Amino acid sequence: MNYFLNLIKNIDRWLIVIVLCFLGISVVMISSTAYAGSFVLTRKIIVQLVAYALGFLILAVIVFLDYKMFETMERVIYIGSLLFLLTVYTPLGDNQFGAQGWLQIGPLNLQPAELVKVSFILVFANYLCRHMEELHTLGSLIKCGLYLAPFVLLVLKQNDLGNALVFCVIAAVMIFMAGVDGKLYATCIGAVMACAPIAYQFMETHQKQRIDAFLNPDNLDLPGNYHVWMSKIAIGSGGLFGKGLFHGTQKELKFIPVKESDFIFAVIVEELGFIGGACVIGLYAAFLYRILKIARNAKDYYGGLIAIGIFAMFLFQIFENIGMTIGVMPVTGITLPFISYGGSSIITNMLALGLVLNISMRSKLINF
Repeated sequence: MNYFLNLIKNIDRWLIVIVLCFLGISVVMISSTAYAGSFVLTRKIIVQLVAYALGFLILAVIVFLDYKMFETMERVIYIGSLLFLLTVYTPLGDNQFGAQGWLQIGPLNLQPAELVKVSFILVFANYLCRHMEELHTLGSLIKCGLYLAPFVLLVLKQNDLGNALVFCVIAAVMIFMAGVDGKLYATCIGAVMACAPIAYQFMETHQKQRIDAFLNPDNLDLPGNYHVWMSKIAIGSGGLFGKGLFHGTQKELKFIPVKESDFIFAVIVEELGFIGGACVIGLYAAFLYRILKIARNAKDYYGGLIAIGIFAMFLFQIFENIGMTIGVMPVTGITLPFISYGGSSIITNMLALGLVLNISMRSKLINF
């Protein structure tokens, strides 16, 4: 009992406080997207609250399971994760937003790719720990790519380019932090970027259209550009202090697409202004700083790499989501962590947070 009490004393309270702030922002802004003269308790608000409740329950379980136990389960987690991704092709599979990446379980929608991002971090951290001394050779980096490839290919097969990119960024950051040879790493990154035009030829039509739209932002005839244009108008019209909570006109007139999820940052800035948007970004900066600090202070390489992988996952998703609302990143289905509507996303974020807190709690000396 004393062991667990001491663990709780070591928990990073600031991360919990920041996530509770995100919870409040999320519920308020999702409420705003459905506001019609008065507050309405919509299904989306209920789903978000339930997802957070389940997320905190999962977090409570995860923090008491020593993360080192996952180190011995690499093969089981790896194979199980790939099989889980394949469940979208069973009778439970469902197509949403053009992606065959969902499970319909009664009233619940679940996106396997979201949860598998965390399980991939667990197994890839273990893989890198086992091969850390080999990361100075080209062959070792090719093996890392082959280890990652099944996840990326299965997610791409589901027409989910956004999450496929998240997997790639997670792997790239974890490999870099594992101590790969700098020149070799830069050469490989350059080679991958040089192959981008070739990869473009094999993309789905809607994925090509999104890239074309990003490269030609002034052409409103290209799919997605009109929505980004409306998002930028909403953000610009918010000014310094915004139009006031629940009083966003671009949102009210339905010019902002997927306003409770993909473009929720545009709603925040339109209603709360530059100050509101800056506060949200400030919270994310503090959140990421705490995770980076935990990664640096982890008691072993395995824990440090897990925290770095989670840091990379959150950093890219935050940057991509906010970036696409202001037109500096292509439009994808990546949500704004902890704030956007989405049960799978919230549960995944809370699971990842639980692992980070787990690593933090065990990085400090426990006195009995």
